[in-house]
Amino acid sequence: MSHVVLCHELSPDEWSRLREIRLASLLDTPDAFGGSYEREVAFTEREWRERFTPNFSYLVASVNGKDIATMFLEKMQGAFGATCWVGGCWSNPEYRGIGAVRAMFDYVDSVAEEKGWQIQGLGVFIVNKSAIAAYEKLGFKAMGDPQESTRRPGNFYQRMIRGL
Repeated sequence: MSHVVLCHELSPDEWSRLREIRLASLLDTPDAFGGSYEREVAFTEREWRERFTPNFSYLVASVNGKDIATMFLEKMQGAFGATCWVGGCWSNPEYRGIGAVRAMFDYVDSVAEEKGWQIQGLGVFIVNKSAIAAYEKLGFKAMGDPQESTRRPGNFYQRMIRGL
């Protein structure tokens, strides 16, 4: 069965969509992210809306009106020349393999010049071999040595960079 994946950049008025998919990601893979379900489920509408700032953009990929994947981009000047940092990248396990993450990065590429996202950096926990392989397929390269996580002490992440 083929799926048409649509990508959309959320606005503050769509905070509930962000909340729903973010909480789903934290329930599915709690060790993959710096946040926790227990903390974020208690956020108020105001706290969710406050996540939307000029430097943060939230993307969702949808199939038939259902949000199935998400990630955020933070515009910044980062290590190894990164002009933005990608985080919170997750896809619903029921839809993995249909190209949702690739579709989000295709969207990023289409607006990179205008948004200042030409060189994308991210960090992925070194135990998450499938995510590392997926990022490599998207053109990311490991940079530097693994770093210890400040939010999850004892866990190490690999910084990766991708440029247009």
